[in-house]
Amino acid sequence: MGSARMTRALVVPFLTLFAGCAAPATQVILLGTGTPNADPDRSGPAVAVVVNETPYLVDCGPGIVRRAAAANRNGVTGLDAPNLKRVFITHLHSDHTLGLPDLIFTPWVLGRDTPLEIYGPPGTSEMAEHLVAAYRQDIRIRIDGLEPANPNGYQVNVHEIEPGIVYRDDNVIVKAFPVRHGSWKHAFGYRFETADRTIVISGDTAPCQSLIDHAEGCDILIHEVYSAKAFKERPPEWQRYHAAFHTSTKELAEIATQVRPGLLVLTHQLFWGKTEADLLAEVRESYDGPVVSGRDLDKY
Repeated sequence: MGSARMTRALVVPFLTLFAGCAAPATQVILLGTGTPNADPDRSGPAVAVVVNETPYLVDCGPGIVRRAAAANRNGVTGLDAPNLKRVFITHLHSDHTLGLPDLIFTPWVLGRDTPLEIYGPPGTSEMAEHLVAAYRQDIRIRIDGLEPANPNGYQVNVHEIEPGIVYRDDNVIVKAFPVRHGSWKHAFGYRFETADRTIVISGDTAPCQSLIDHAEGCDILIHEVYSAKAFKERPPEWQRYHAAFHTSTKELAEIATQVRPGLLVLTHQLFWGKTEADLLAEVRESYDGPVVSGRDLDKY
């Protein structure tokens, strides 16, 4: 059976971006905007940045492959299952990774014939190795049984990353930067630079300077958030937790005022009885830029 193969992603010198290249059409699709709460309208956290019909996934919450199939059916070419070949994981919380076995195996069953490339924090290799081992009976039956199956598509190449440039190709440069997510020693946000847009995805984070530094002037900032007003009614132990791990509407308004993104997109929304309109109103109390509350399959 195949197993995870880990490499250390290196920080390489920054080069002139895509000199002489025609600008690609970069699309951003929210595949999942949920939290650990089992909201049937919101799949687990996942974003697709699609450049020249090539998808780059960030996080893999529950439902990611089916959400990608829905986006593909809605006209986002490139998100068909065999084309899901690379994912960038922000941190190893279960709500951001429960879709990883789905992303490893379902596209393989549907025809992917190359290993899944996984970029993530230390610990990602161990997770991937155990997942592949857990499905060894499924792998054996598909390869050695009557079902036509290739021997490569279920395998994974894991790149445990450090801050800096972690990936580049003809479409995109991807930079990882550290964020402050409570007790996690390693948690990252990602900055995607294409020929026509810059997209920053916060992952889960409390306010931190590194995000501000990497998001300044970006075209799209996709940022997690919770209701500052509902927070006041939460039990003290949960207030301690959320203040250390996440970002309130008031804090996000302050961040966006410094960053000035072309568009601020709220995701991983913790409503606690509030509505999308309530969260937007809270942000707009002290931020006057363009802002929307993201929903699954929204496209920008």
